Amino acid sequence: MPKGGRRIRIFSALEVANICGVVNQTTINWIRNGHLKAFTTPGGQYRIYAKDLAAFLDNRGMETSGELLQVMMENANWDCILIGAPQSVNRDLSKEIQAIYSDVSISQAYNWFEIGRKITEEKPGLIFIDVDLQGGDIYNFISTVKEDITYGKPHLVLLSKKRKVDPNLSSMADNILFLPLESNELKTILKTLEKQQAIA
Repeated sequence: MPKGGRRIRIFSALEVANICGVVNQTTINWIRNGHLKAFTTPGGQYRIYAKDLAAFLDNRGMETSGELLQVMMENANWDCILIGAPQSVNRDLSKEIQAIYSDVSISQAYNWFEIGRKITEEKPGLIFIDVDLQGGDIYNFISTVKEDITYGKPHLVLLSKKRKVDPNLSSMADNILFLPLESNELKTILKTLEKQQAIA
């Protein structure tokens, strides 16, 4: 699924002001009052990560501009795939993916805590998640990852050992991969998602 890797976008206080339709001093006030997370350059200028700006806008119910939405979409790391599944499934699926895409990074998680941490830190462009993984709310997880622009709008594929998956759940994901893997099924899904990403 390679698409050039991750691009992290950083905004100046003036750019934030323009996005929000306010003057530069208002942005500085938001930062100084702790409403908008920012860091300072060695020259003392404020800089804001796109994810922090998106969170700020979302918390205040402000509309996200098309430019910022595009930036957040680009923030997904299309060279990284996350597999959230038991160890044996992780191992087998990783091997199959590496045979198709030898240059991608595969991140493995075996529980919901690890999945949440890795999605936040690595922003994978493609996530495989086992529908039977215990200890989490998969419906809430999928809707959060698919709707919150701070995750970069990754593709999400469900993994299931059962041939019958709740239609509400399957409609939320980009695809379903049934286990054990059937010949060429994974390759077909990956190539389809790759084409969709190239168009996006």
